[in-house]
Order: sequence, then structure tokens, then C-alpha cells
Amino acid sequence: MVERQRDPQKQAVLRPPLKWAGGKRWLVPHIAPIWECCGRGRLVEPFCGGLAVALALGPEKVWANDVNPHLINFYSQLKSGLIVTLPMANDRDLYYRYRSRFNELAKNGQHNTPEAAQLFYYLNRTGYNGLCRFNKNGEFNVPFGRYKAINYLTDFTEYARAFARWEFTCLDFADMELERDDVIYADPPYDVEFTQYAKDDFRWEDQVRLAQWLAEHRGPVVLSNQATERVVELYRSLGFKLHFLPGPRRISCDGNRTPAREVLATRNV
Repeated sequence: MVERQRDPQKQAVLRPPLKWAGGKRWLVPHIAPIWECCGRGRLVEPFCGGLAVALALGPEKVWANDVNPHLINFYSQLKSGLIVTLPMANDRDLYYRYRSRFNELAKNGQHNTPEAAQLFYYLNRTGYNGLCRFNKNGEFNVPFGRYKAINYLTDFTEYARAFARWEFTCLDFADMELERDDVIYADPPYDVEFTQYAKDDFRWEDQVRLAQWLAEHRGPVVLSNQATERVVELYRSLGFKLHFLPGPRRISCDGNRTPAREVLATRNV
């Protein structure tokens, strides 16, 4: 008899440790029933981002992957019991000094260190809108934020316990070797003009490559993306079931706060 997964509504849920543009906490009520029905093995997130879904579902085993090495270093350091000793303050001069130091570490190949993780956390909490953006040279270039006050966390012990059986990797999704009963939740960069979330862009050909890779998995698959015409047609042509939802628009440079139409595409569920 297969043991059922723990009910995510009956356990303490850790909040995502980072601010994350496009976080999918609002989708958890739609994904949780699928996990409860089909989740017998490991939750796999090829684009783990802010970890809102994985933390809310609370599975024992998670494979969290992302192409952003700074993000994965931060999570890996949390798993090791990161304690932030870096002085932190909502100060413009300090922010730009720390940003320069962070980029210096990255340039020198020291992006996978505890210091880099602490700096990444500070920049994320203090920078504009929690954005994570890099230029073509791989330099973090988000400007100073506009917060009146910021609460900084220094002790991440709770996350170390939660991540005990979680694996964090920095791979192209196609290099992930899946198991038959893995449940995939994929939340790739939106099919929009701006996708410079890491040094390398995520283009339409990558969207197509991802959809084909997901369609090959024999286990449960859930995909979320903005419901552009070509995304809808792509997943429909590959036999996914499509569900449309009004998604929150949290960041907009032109003040437009109308809901963005989202698609939730599923297979084998």
C-alpha cells in the first residue's frame, strides 16, 4: 500500500525566503488537489524560482532546479544552515556597495559561497520590487528599492530542516533525468518580451523545447504560463488539458494592474 503524502493544509508552511516576481503562491489551491491525487513520489520543479508552490505543498522529497546559479547557491546554503552575519540595512550606499561586491564574487567564480548567498538575500530584500535581473555580462543590475522599512531574516534553521531531503541543481531542464512517478510542476519564464532573468535569455524555441520535454514524461505534469495564443496552441497540440485562470499582475511599469490571463496545462493527471 502506497503511503499518502502529508496534507499541506495540516502542517506548518514556511513562507518563501525571497521576494520573487511572478511567484505562484496564488496557484497553490489549483495545484494542491493534483498533488494530493497524484503525488506518490518526488515533486520536481525545473524552474523553482521562489519555491512558493513546493513550500506550500510540503512534500518530503523535492528536486528544485533553476538556471540561475545565484538562486540555487542561496537555497543550497539554506540547506546547510545559513546564518546571515552580514550587516543589513535599508540604505542606498550600502546597497550599491554590496551589489558591487556580489558582482565581483560572481566575476571571480565565487558565486557558490556563503558570502554570495548572504549578499544575494540582502539584494533581493532591498532591491527594487524584489526583481532578479542580470545584464549580458552576468552582472546583477537591479536598482535600490523604495521600501520604508524592511524586515531581514538572519537565521534560516527552519529551512535547513525542511530541505533535508530536497535536492537543488542548476541545470538546463532537458538534462534532468526523471523517474516515472515524479510529479513535475513547471513554471518557465513567461512568453513575453522580457525574459532576462538569468545571464542567458529564455526564447520561444526554449518554450517549444520545454513543452516537448514535458510531453514525453509518463508521470503527472502541470505547467503554468501566460496564456498567449502560441503557448495555448503549443500545449493543446501536444495533448495537454488546458485550464484558464485570471492571474494577478503584481509588477507593471505602466501602472496596469488588470489580471493577466494564465493557462494551467496538465497531462497524466
